[in-house]
Amino acid sequence: MENQRAERRLTAVLAADVVGYSRLASADEERTLARLRALRGDLIDPAIAANHGRVVKRAGDGTIIEFRSVVDAVRCAIETQTGMIERNAGVAPGRQILFRIGIHIGDVVGEADGDLMGDGVNIAARLEGIAEPGGICLSEDAYRQVRDRMKEPFVDLGEQSLKNIARPVRVYRIAMAPQVAEETPRPDLALPHKPSIAVLPFQNMSGDPEQDYFADGMVEDITTGLSRINWLFVIARNSSFVYKGKAVDVKQVGRELGVRYVLEGSVRKGSNRLRINCQLIEAETGVHVWADKYDGALEDLFDLQDKITESVVGVIEPNVRRAEIERARRKPPGNLGAYDLYLRALPHLTSIMPEDAAVGMALLEDALKLDSDYAAAHAYLAWGLEMRVVRGGYHEADAIAGVRHARAALAHGTDDPTALAVASLVLLHLDNDFGAASGAIARALAVNGSCAMALIFGAHVHGLSGDPALAEDYANRALRLSPFDPLGWEAYLALGMVRMSARCFDEAASFFSKGMQANPRFSTHYAFQAGALALAGRVEEAKSVTHRVLELEPSFRIRPLVEFFSRFTRPGLIKDLADGLRLAGLPE
Repeated sequence: MENQRAERRLTAVLAADVVGYSRLASADEERTLARLRALRGDLIDPAIAANHGRVVKRAGDGTIIEFRSVVDAVRCAIETQTGMIERNAGVAPGRQILFRIGIHIGDVVGEADGDLMGDGVNIAARLEGIAEPGGICLSEDAYRQVRDRMKEPFVDLGEQSLKNIARPVRVYRIAMAPQVAEETPRPDLALPHKPSIAVLPFQNMSGDPEQDYFADGMVEDITTGLSRINWLFVIARNSSFVYKGKAVDVKQVGRELGVRYVLEGSVRKGSNRLRINCQLIEAETGVHVWADKYDGALEDLFDLQDKITESVVGVIEPNVRRAEIERARRKPPGNLGAYDLYLRALPHLTSIMPEDAAVGMALLEDALKLDSDYAAAHAYLAWGLEMRVVRGGYHEADAIAGVRHARAALAHGTDDPTALAVASLVLLHLDNDFGAASGAIARALAVNGSCAMALIFGAHVHGLSGDPALAEDYANRALRLSPFDPLGWEAYLALGMVRMSARCFDEAASFFSKGMQANPRFSTHYAFQAGALALAGRVEEAKSVTHRVLELEPSFRIRPLVEFFSRFTRPGLIKDLADGLRLAGLPE
């Protein structure tokens, strides 16, 4: 029938594939596929769309694309190959992704499913096969269409016999413009408005070239992990890798990449062990913000890589935040923006003392006047109001305002783990909304699973109202990721409450003691430790702690504390706590 006749048309066909794809996939299939997907998303597919191309099919590493004109096809090919020069800068030769591209214009048969058949496709595919890695080859028919329209020079390769093509084809190669020499001075970039960091290629100190692969993968994973922290500006891996194999001046790197912080490291192999050294440096001053080393066995490299990545990402967040607070303190008051005011407020809130919180709350109110949608400022202001409710006597207006700011933090901070985490505590304490609180924690950890603050507050929420086993897991992960976190006492409080729930009172007292050491001014830790000691039969020890509770908080009484916690805490835990406080001799 006439309507079943195949559609024939003259079209430009581009064929491309990855050089050495089998070798790359064999070495690390998952990462190779991930890199290809990323290249398609930010380079190849946009170039195809901009030049009016249509992807006919993709099979593994190969792609066939149809264009309305050869000019469009060649422009797309040049954009792709030029973009790959930048993306391969600094990547070890054995790990680079390189494309071969062939272009032909000819008669094709269009199938009903959109596929193309015929010599037009076959010749393009054969031209791709003879192209150099990173190169572009054209048939003579295609060359005639573009020779007077393109500025790039062409090299005549003469007639070539192509596999399964009856007649020889004259082939031309595009002489790609050379890459700009790396010695060309780079202009200094202005710092972005939020904290910025570049992860430089790790040095391979082992003398084993095979460890380059591990070191590069380490940097790639850490860069990806840091990118999940929404308040950080993270330089893309491709830009950082131009410094691979070079002795660098961190101050110069900071100027050239426009970053405030630089993370550098090294990998050293010995026997069946690996050691990773990392250090975080403030680029402008050269001051070391943080440094640590990680050791592990070689049995499972990828498992080791994941563990180190999680640890590094988790510990960098609070260290950068601490450095940013110090930087904000040094700024003249007249130059403070919403972010600087927020940073200045944080130390006053994390002390958990109402008088300190009042100072921080005033700063946060000023920050919200400058940026009413600032999720983290809403969250910390809500926390300050919660402190005033819990520690300063219950006032309904403060509770209502605290919940309002916590809800605003959820609304404006869907991608901000810090805002979600802090808001979760307020929603549990002031609104008895465990669903919203636990949901905020789940969302925060979905955004950044290495966010120590989300793990700390998640431990608190589940330690009091949810899943004790999950609370214990969150607390232990938080303390491992950020062992010196200023909010670490919250993790110890959660672990103590979990042990209290299991009626392991000696263990609970031990965790409360660690919390007291982490925050010696927080009277609640002392009260809970006194109760746990008393329930463990250590009444005299409990009474000595009771004196410290009343020194810190002379107005402390059992009834208001129990009434407050009983609204959202497991009944058995509250009963045991109340009994323990009474045994310890605290006033009713």
